[in-house]
Amino acid sequence: MFNKTQDPLSLIPWIGKTAKFMDYYIGDYMKSRGIDLSKEQFIVLKYLNESDGRKQNDLAFITNRSKTALTRLINTMEKKGLVSRSICEKDMRINHIYLTPSGREIWAMAYPVFLEIIQELQQGISEEDILLVQEVMKQIQKNINLKTTVNQ
Repeated sequence: MFNKTQDPLSLIPWIGKTAKFMDYYIGDYMKSRGIDLSKEQFIVLKYLNESDGRKQNDLAFITNRSKTALTRLINTMEKKGLVSRSICEKDMRINHIYLTPSGREIWAMAYPVFLEIIQELQQGISEEDILLVQEVMKQIQKNINLKTTVNQ
């Protein structure tokens, strides 16, 4: 019997495996530069750098993480001194997340390293191919959004 998950034309295993490899690579690369930061932590710092004081629930949505998973991530980042949490005075259920001075410092160190990672991982790939892959990923995301909104 034909197993569709092993279909050589399927992008799904390639996307998943590549994402997993990238997670490990980014973590190892950051550590090699003396930066103790996971890809997920980097993403949170990125969004807070763009707009500090975001609501915790908004960060969960933006980073595509469950509220529970984001809470664990924020707890870890708080212990590292990268972020601080502030309860909203108007609604005690809402937490705002802020970069600490140490978080800003780590962001300033990590961002150029992340740009190096991008250059390294995209080495040998033409601009045309990068744009093509971006279009393919956009189409997959569009297909997912069409299916998930129809089924809700």
